[in-house]
Amino acid sequence: MAQATGPAAPGVSAPPPEAAPDGAAAAESGTFRSPGGNTVRTVVPSGTAKGGSAQASADASNLELYIQGEARTARSISFRVNLYQGARVAHEVVIAWGDGTTHTATVTGGEILYDVRHTYPRPGEYTVTVTATDTVNGVQAVNRLPFTTPGSFFAPHAPTRLLDTRAGIGASRAKVGAYTPVRLKIAGNAQVPAGVTAVVLNVTATNATAGGHVSVYPSGRERPKTSNVNYTAGQTVPNQVIVPVGKDGYIELYNGGWNAVDLIADVTGYFDRAAADGYTSVNPVRFVDTREGLGAARGQIAGQGTVGVQITGRSGIPAGATAVALNVTVTDPKQAGHLTVFPSGQAAPSTSSLNFTPGQTVANSVIVPVGADGKINVRNGAWAGTDVIIDVVGYYGAGSKAAFATWRLGLPPEGGPFRHIDTRGLPPNNWPCLAGGYYALHLNSGNRYDLPIEAHVTNLTVTTTTGPGHLSVAPDPNSAHAYQYGYAVKPPRPTTSALNWTAGKDVSNLVQAKTGPHGVIDLWNQSSREVHYIVDWFGEYDAY
Repeated sequence: MAQATGPAAPGVSAPPPEAAPDGAAAAESGTFRSPGGNTVRTVVPSGTAKGGSAQASADASNLELYIQGEARTARSISFRVNLYQGARVAHEVVIAWGDGTTHTATVTGGEILYDVRHTYPRPGEYTVTVTATDTVNGVQAVNRLPFTTPGSFFAPHAPTRLLDTRAGIGASRAKVGAYTPVRLKIAGNAQVPAGVTAVVLNVTATNATAGGHVSVYPSGRERPKTSNVNYTAGQTVPNQVIVPVGKDGYIELYNGGWNAVDLIADVTGYFDRAAADGYTSVNPVRFVDTREGLGAARGQIAGQGTVGVQITGRSGIPAGATAVALNVTVTDPKQAGHLTVFPSGQAAPSTSSLNFTPGQTVANSVIVPVGADGKINVRNGAWAGTDVIIDVVGYYGAGSKAAFATWRLGLPPEGGPFRHIDTRGLPPNNWPCLAGGYYALHLNSGNRYDLPIEAHVTNLTVTTTTGPGHLSVAPDPNSAHAYQYGYAVKPPRPTTSALNWTAGKDVSNLVQAKTGPHGVIDLWNQSSREVHYIVDWFGEYDAY
């Protein structure tokens, strides 16, 4: 809804620099402009002035409207109008937002209407029309500004393989060379639409002969200093990725290893301004633990076996949920294999959600469509049994309003991803998380204090490990100020997990982190040894 604004700033306004509107560039920078030269002036409908001096009439005939909009969140805009060279009389200014709503204010010619805010009901492309009417001198001026929201909604996609360098799917049939990217077409591929803004992939590195990492980023941008998958020789390592799609419809997957590696990418959803589903985060809640018989029969899922899991109607997940965000963990597998998580009501696809070796405990984030009956299926692709744990962190549906965005106020024009912290680095973030302790991380920084964020999309990496353990992520009820000045209350230790590690391994997992009321999350080191954390920020779900 439009918010009330204060009176226009006093004094004669200066002309802003001329800049032609550019929807594509503006969508990345967050700032949209339409210069005064685009103003169209006409005589008011009566066709006659009600009075005024010759100078006022001359000023009125020169009236120009410089208009500028700045994206504040995924669906909101902060707007200003400069009535440059207008007559020094009251003008009625009407801002039509392009969604059927308007804002009206009275502004003296030559002054500026500042910081009018509006939230759109859904992401999309809109044309804002500003009309300023000077009834004293019989002049009306109109200027228009195309505006594209930074945010987009989610569309679930049946798990589908887009890339497999072992088989020549999506790229040449060859390993990706050391320190080399491979381009992958997203828009227009496997029924992903041309207007897609970001994509959800499960990316797997396999057949590695040396250690390395994989960075996934939009085509046409400089490679970021972030990573998505960490691997060592002989490992098959998956990780979920949410990545913006380049203007050409491609993304790039960079092999940051010493030797070549095979890469696999399976799509499970995408973000688009024409899509229907927003996101709702929940406090991480355990839905399945086969060791205890929670949410499924007690006992390991048999080799080549499939179990169904009821999602809707539990722990606040509504019947209208179309997809669910999970953290899936395998523990005590008897043989090497993989899990496939997919919607009920269809055959298991030839994709994987996570890979494991005998005796390994490993986790991976999964976003999966929910079947018409409100269930998902979990298939054990190994020939022997394994225990499975599933924690739910959020869901998507038409009743959810949070939209995904990779740009926010205070970021560079290109937006995310970026490295938020690395505890191995320089002060003040150069200390490990102690055994059994937690690291309070403030994600709503700077000018974001007043803006509600449903969840942050982060890639968390645990490094310099000297023993086994697992990481839990949970909202913190305290503020950063409370920690700074020593009055924070220790939050309860969570019972869910986000990733698992063993000694000497760097382990990553995507986490859609729900923050506390003051933008703080806790990273809990659930082990008997200290560890270091790396947090890469990839985007956020804005509540408006």
